[in-house]
Amino acid sequence: MSTSANPAGSRTHGAESSPLGRAVAYRDTYAPELLFPIERQLKRDELGLKPDALPFVGEDLWNAYELSWLDPRGKPVVALASFRVPASSPRLIESKSLKLYLNAFNQQHCADADEVRGLIARDLSAAAGAQVAVSVEPLALRPQWASAYPDGICLDGLELDIDTYQPAPEQLRAGGEEVTETLYSHLLKSNCLVTGQPDWGMLVVRYSGPAIEREGLLRYIVSFRGHNEFHEQCVERVFCDLMARCRPRELAVWARYTRRGGLDINPFRASREGLPADERMEVRQ
Repeated sequence: MSTSANPAGSRTHGAESSPLGRAVAYRDTYAPELLFPIERQLKRDELGLKPDALPFVGEDLWNAYELSWLDPRGKPVVALASFRVPASSPRLIESKSLKLYLNAFNQQHCADADEVRGLIARDLSAAAGAQVAVSVEPLALRPQWASAYPDGICLDGLELDIDTYQPAPEQLRAGGEEVTETLYSHLLKSNCLVTGQPDWGMLVVRYSGPAIEREGLLRYIVSFRGHNEFHEQCVERVFCDLMARCRPRELAVWARYTRRGGLDINPFRASREGLPADERMEVRQ
């Protein structure tokens, strides 16, 4: 039985000097220098991925629920925001640094939402090393974000024994008739690479190819329960393990993690363009 979590500092992960896990002084005026980028390749090396030959396309969708600034007369504006970071960008952005950066707008005077959107898009793009798409929707405009369950088969009702809580790709099996289906589970839990704090989410697998054994897939998803890794890295690990072990003809994997610090992170990876993720939120988000 394996129940222990990975030591947070056991490998170089790029966040050693980030504000994550440390007490920091909050800023309340615009401070782009707070953003802390992390090289994606540091963890992709573990998966044998080459930066010029990634086996997937996709993006990291961030939703922000705690964005506010002051209008020219000093009245607060509150808004929802979303950021789409390409999976091909050389860097991801550490989540606590993004939270600190967004909170730094709290006492910043801005002309309107377009100015805020432009500043955020410029700063996140510079940090990620690629163009980041940004939307900012003031609540005065009554934005609506839909939540729903995936159109597929939930694995969580399967009756089975589980005793492994570190990633176990050997649990993955496929064979027999080729199918096209969507399988999902709400039982995904991983832990922050630096602090060890739990990250809760839903994992969705949509594929065409030999039928994936459902019991093995659920055991594999649960095996991340003691694993320390950033959200984006977990999804890339799942994608690579499924491709290696199950050999699907087409594959899309995405996770919708619950929010922390006013942010949720939703990585999506697919074997080709044209396999979009479900844009609807998970019920716990």
